[in-house]
Amino acid sequence: MESISFKDLAGKVCVITGGSGVICRALAEGLASVGVKIALLDIDKEKAEKVASEIANDYGATVIGVYGNVLDREALEAAKSEINAKLGPISLLINGAGGNSPLATTKVEQIDESNVAAPEDTFFGLDPAGFDKVFALNFKGTVLPSMILTRDMLDRKKGAIVNISSMNSYRPLTKIPAYSGAKAAINNFTQWLAVHFAKTGIRVNAIAPGFFITDQNRFLVLDKETGGYSPRGNKIVSNTPMGKFGEPQDLQGATLFLLSDVAAFITGIVIPVDGGFSAYSGV
Repeated sequence: MESISFKDLAGKVCVITGGSGVICRALAEGLASVGVKIALLDIDKEKAEKVASEIANDYGATVIGVYGNVLDREALEAAKSEINAKLGPISLLINGAGGNSPLATTKVEQIDESNVAAPEDTFFGLDPAGFDKVFALNFKGTVLPSMILTRDMLDRKKGAIVNISSMNSYRPLTKIPAYSGAKAAINNFTQWLAVHFAKTGIRVNAIAPGFFITDQNRFLVLDKETGGYSPRGNKIVSNTPMGKFGEPQDLQGATLFLLSDVAAFITGIVIPVDGGFSAYSGV
C-alpha cells in the first residue's frame, strides 16, 4: 500500500481567482510546493504577474499571472483560453476572489441610546450599493468562475473546486451584514454544486477561515495610529481559543487535502480553519 501524500496533485493545473491577495498567495505557495502548475487570475494583472514570478522563483514552480474579472463572463472565457494555451487543461479551481466594502459596514455594533440619534452610523445608514458590490464579488464572483473554468474537468470527468467561505457564514459578525450574508450563500452554493456535480467526477468543497489580517479587513481589526489591534481586533483574539490571528499558511493543509485524491469521497463540506473560534461560546 502506498503512503498517503499529495503527490497526485503534481503537474495538475490550478486556477486561483483573486490570486494576488494575501490568502490566495499563501494557497498558491502551498500548491507550488507539491508541483502544481498555477494560474493566478486577478483583475490586477500586473500584481498577479509579480506574485506569480516571485512564487515561481521561490519554489521552482510553473506559475503565471492572468487578467480576469470574476464578474465578466467574456473576460473569464478569455482567461481560460490563455491558461489552456500556456499550461494545459484545468483540473483544479480555488474561488478566492472576495472581500468586504466600507459601504456595507456599519460604524457601530449595536443601536443603543448613545447612537440612536445618528442613524447614519447604524443599519439605517448602509448604502445598498455596498450590498450589491459585496454580494456580486463574493457570490456571483464564485458562481461565474465555477461555470467557466470547470469545463475541462467536465470533459475529463475529474476535478476539484475549493470555495472560500468564512466564520461569518456560521455566526454573522457585527458591522458586516453584507459580507456575512454573502459567505453564508457560499456555503449553500458549495453544497448545491457538490450535489449537481456529484456524478461528473468533480468534487466541490470549501474552507471557512477564521480570522486572518488581510487587505480587506485591515481597516477593521488594526488601529491606524498605533499599529496594534483595534478594539474589534482585541475582541476577535479574545474569542479565539488559540489567542491569535491565523497565518495565511495555516490554510494550506486543509486546501491541499480537499483538492487531492486523498479526499476522493469528500464533497459538499465546509472545513473551519479558525483556531477554535466556532467551538467557543465566549464563556
